[in-house]
Amino acid sequence: MDRFAIWSRMEVKPGKEQKLEEFLKYAQSLIEQELGTTTFYALKVGPNTYSTFDTFADEAARDAHVNGPVAKALLARVDELFTQAPEIIQTTIIGAKISNT
Repeated sequence: MDRFAIWSRMEVKPGKEQKLEEFLKYAQSLIEQELGTTTFYALKVGPNTYSTFDTFADEAARDAHVNGPVAKALLARVDELFTQAPEIIQTTIIGAKISNT
């Protein structure tokens, strides 16, 4: 079971929703190349609220992701896309249900 995760919450400027969704799809293609990132979820939580959730087996993989190209590209677009800087929380996973099907 993965033990580490990152959860983010983003408030998008009105009219920038499509741009963020395009970015998140692009980000997924980069994250798929990260050997240490086990899962990546991009979520639309509300009309202008988005979230991501990523999991990692160890802290080194999480640190590599936090310092990788996706995080840098996202932070470079804060003024363009967001009402404020994304909230990014590094967490420890204490339980999970993983399906075998």
